[in-house]
Amino acid sequence: MLTLLGSRQRVCNGLTRRAVIQAGGAGLLGLSLPKLTAAEAAAKHFTNGRAKSVLFLFLFGGPSQLETFDSKPDAPSNLRGPFGTIASRTPDLRLSEHLKRCADISDKFCVIRTMTHPHNDHNACHYIQTGHKWTRAAENGSDVNARETDWPSIGSVVEYLSAHDRQRARTLPDYIYLPNRLGHLQVPKYDRTGQYAGWLGAAYNGLATDVRPEVAKDNLFLRACTDKELDFRIKGLVPTTELALDRLNRRKSLLEQFDGERRAIEASRRYDVYDSTRGQALSLVTSDSIRSALDIQQEPAALRDRYGRHLFGQSVLMARRLIEAGSRFITVGWDSVSGLDGWDSHTTSKHLEQQLIPGFDQAFSALLTDLDERGMLDETLVVALGEMGRTPRADTTAWGRGHWSFCFPALLAGAGIRGGVAYGRSDKEAAWPADHPVSPEDLAATIYHALGIDPHFSLPDAQGRPVHIVDGGRPMHELFG
Repeated sequence: MLTLLGSRQRVCNGLTRRAVIQAGGAGLLGLSLPKLTAAEAAAKHFTNGRAKSVLFLFLFGGPSQLETFDSKPDAPSNLRGPFGTIASRTPDLRLSEHLKRCADISDKFCVIRTMTHPHNDHNACHYIQTGHKWTRAAENGSDVNARETDWPSIGSVVEYLSAHDRQRARTLPDYIYLPNRLGHLQVPKYDRTGQYAGWLGAAYNGLATDVRPEVAKDNLFLRACTDKELDFRIKGLVPTTELALDRLNRRKSLLEQFDGERRAIEASRRYDVYDSTRGQALSLVTSDSIRSALDIQQEPAALRDRYGRHLFGQSVLMARRLIEAGSRFITVGWDSVSGLDGWDSHTTSKHLEQQLIPGFDQAFSALLTDLDERGMLDETLVVALGEMGRTPRADTTAWGRGHWSFCFPALLAGAGIRGGVAYGRSDKEAAWPADHPVSPEDLAATIYHALGIDPHFSLPDAQGRPVHIVDGGRPMHELFG
């Protein structure tokens, strides 16, 4: 409750017009209206959610629904794909023969078979990670790079609310991106939209690690990595400097770094996003807690083997470590490098068969089992999907498939999600939802709901106007037990 000029008025999206004028015009002793709403918002969120944290596994490029979690074994040969199918613990759900581990634990997760949206290209990674359509696609479909005017990611909204939560002492940043910024491993490099804070402000970008091969275009997702290669470093604290935690003591002192960055920021007139919250983030990223959490060699070798020594498996294990250490929202991206070796499988199913599907099967099953054994699954929401699926009809010579955003799968587990459930049915070709279509807005609303964030809550945009964090989506309450 906030008192303005002697009158008690509640600030939580229900600000009266008078309160807005008073707070905006008077400045309220130096507190801006966005800071007031943020402070009030933080006080009422994260209290009744089933999830303390979210682990978001983003399979960039679009896994084929027919080769993974929506098999059609009775379909014509030119549609059903090159792989056989196997039964799972979920009634009437057959999976790809390369998802044996997932089939054995399907009672721990829910398969949504009817994700759908009309944005049929890779710019949909913005839609999936924010819950908002990417309107720039109408201007230039080839422009895939992020801008400051984009919608903030779900993780950035979580970071924003967490940063203003004065009732909780933070030991880690609450939004972290692993193992790299999306698109940064590709040649040529992209800086894909949807992963940043956008108009919410750079202070709420997720902190990102930066794991790179010694040779360009060498895809660490497709092979075992050495410990030397698994150099998880924080990137993105400031636009022009990369902060390597393991070398911090051998570089300039923290104070010198901070003062240098302050001068650079003032020179570029962008000081407004580096407020006290950014100072807190700097303190967090150099703390012993995150330094220890980023040391993956502290994990037993047998457990690292269980997750898989490839980059995705080790990044998923790293995400579990960061959640265990107290972070709220971790995104792990499985990116492509050359464009033909990732989930964007236009021309061949070779990588699907040999690395991608088995690698996901290994890491995802290990994660759910590990979280369950540690007593963390009940309070961790795990989400896994790509930005789209693949066309029902394929090149039957090499079994490549094109883009298809109109029907594709997503996996949800933990935080009260009912396991052993197949939600929604696709048609006989896995081309369109036959019932229970699920939009990216619905998914975002469900994630917010699980965290105890009201999906109808509004944040101030760059002009200070209130905008809904989700526009039109509904939490899927029926998925929770």
